[in-house]
This record gives sequence, C-alpha cells and structure tokens, in this order.
Amino acid sequence: MAIHNKYFRKNILLSAVMIGALFAGGCGSNTMRYGVAMIKSEPPGAEVVNLRDDSNLGITPVKATFRSSDDQSEYVTVQLRRPGYADRITAFWINYRHEELVKAENEAIDVFVVMERENQP
Repeated sequence: MAIHNKYFRKNILLSAVMIGALFAGGCGSNTMRYGVAMIKSEPPGAEVVNLRDDSNLGITPVKATFRSSDDQSEYVTVQLRRPGYADRITAFWINYRHEELVKAENEAIDVFVVMERENQP
C-alpha cells in the first residue's frame, strides 16, 4: 500500500505541474511580433551596436529588426561608432505591433544621428 501511495502522490504532483504549465502557456501569445527601425547617420558608415546585449545591428544606413513574443513597446539604446568621429548614443521606442516582418519593415521608424568629428591635436 505504501508503494501505491508513493506513485499516487507522484502522479498528482506531475499532473499539477502540467496543468500549471498549460495555464501559464495559454495566458500569453506565442506569436512572434516585430518592430523595425531605419537607422541613418551623417555621415553614413557608422557601426550600430545595441547596448542591451552588445550585438552589432549593422552599418548605417541599416534596417534593424527587433522581435518579441508580446506587443509591449521597448526602449532601445544604441551606440553609433565610426573612426574619426565621436561615438554617439541614442535611444528610441520600438513598438511590436506587427505580426508580419514585411509590414514592420514597411512601417519602420526613422532614427537619424549626426556624428561629430573627433578633436584632433
């Protein structure tokens, strides 16, 4: 009888965990959502780095794509780097309102940064 109770408790616990996972998974959206920023600089040719994770987003002009599993907006901070110019940091909001990447690309937000020459002795 002790063996039966042991397996019964184990099955009850496993069932509770599975039900909890089902409810937790069903509450959110599993659909990938997109937001896109068209980042340009003057002069062009600056490296764009996402400061949240130090990922390289490309060289200006660049269309940077951001993905999320929810439709919350995100405040993105990037750094632009170009030899001979002072590094620039800028930030902008990305809205994950698009379920299709093509639509997000067609409605990309514009981000424009003017780079300043470094002081040279």
